[in-house]
Amino acid sequence: MTAAHKIAVVFPGQGSQYVGMGREIHETFDKAKETFQEASRTLGYDLADVSFNGPKDELNKTVRTQPCILTVSIAIYNVLVSKGVKPAVVAGHSLGEYTALVAAEIMTFQDAVMLTEKRGQFMQEAVPEGQGLMAAILGLERSTVEEICGSLPSGYAAPANFNCPGQIVIAGEKAAVEEAVNRCKEAGARRAVPLAVSVPSHSRLMDSASKRLAGLLAGIEMKDPKIPLVNNADARFLHTRESIRESLLRQISSPLLWEDSVMAIAQRGIHTFVEVGPGKVLSGLIKRIVPEASLFNVEDTKSLENTLSHLAT
Repeated sequence: MTAAHKIAVVFPGQGSQYVGMGREIHETFDKAKETFQEASRTLGYDLADVSFNGPKDELNKTVRTQPCILTVSIAIYNVLVSKGVKPAVVAGHSLGEYTALVAAEIMTFQDAVMLTEKRGQFMQEAVPEGQGLMAAILGLERSTVEEICGSLPSGYAAPANFNCPGQIVIAGEKAAVEEAVNRCKEAGARRAVPLAVSVPSHSRLMDSASKRLAGLLAGIEMKDPKIPLVNNADARFLHTRESIRESLLRQISSPLLWEDSVMAIAQRGIHTFVEVGPGKVLSGLIKRIVPEASLFNVEDTKSLENTLSHLAT
């Protein structure tokens, strides 16, 4: 890589999964295959089989989705690193933050795979099925969405993800989120739609999941990052394991500041972003946040070759 390229590597979260993700990279590179094998040994089932063959319903279970996306992303990242890619910063969207921890060598891959499975389980168990809801609100200002959520007689809802300008996800109790959706439409939202997600992530309904995660994290060895990491909960560059451990516990029940995180990276003069893992969700968001950014994604051999050839120029 030339010195001219200061690269931010970003990792996707839940919702980017699809049956077949990672198959080509797995078949082409031994380094990627080893990553899948390590994940399967850690969790006790064939993770490659779930990622490549599904079925979709199985892959979409939170306890499967989280470790599968993490594994696909790290398998691809390991190939990129072997080709000489050196990020100046890493970040991940929600679950993707755990992938970023592995990339920055803060946590071992084995520990992260185990943690993401448990995190999925804790999140699923924190709110009984059908009681929580998330919804995407498009085309309203932050302050308007915050005001609407703060004045609902039907219960608790709050902004959960600040994804990019004009795209905010809210989470909370089902009735309150449904009421907020209607109020956002009345306030002029371009779209306000409930999401097919059973877990109201990044809201205070995840407090019990955060407490359970704290118990697990206490037993995990973490190191200071080898690569700077920008976190979800504060959109700040974090440099110590203590600050990162504390931030992970807040992440699960605090609003996810993705727009602010991308801005923080761009303000350091880094305008080349490589999305590593399934899909292009983050690339779409980053385009809205930093229109002048150079965007690449790597999820298969074709996108790998394309990205490497551009970064080499």
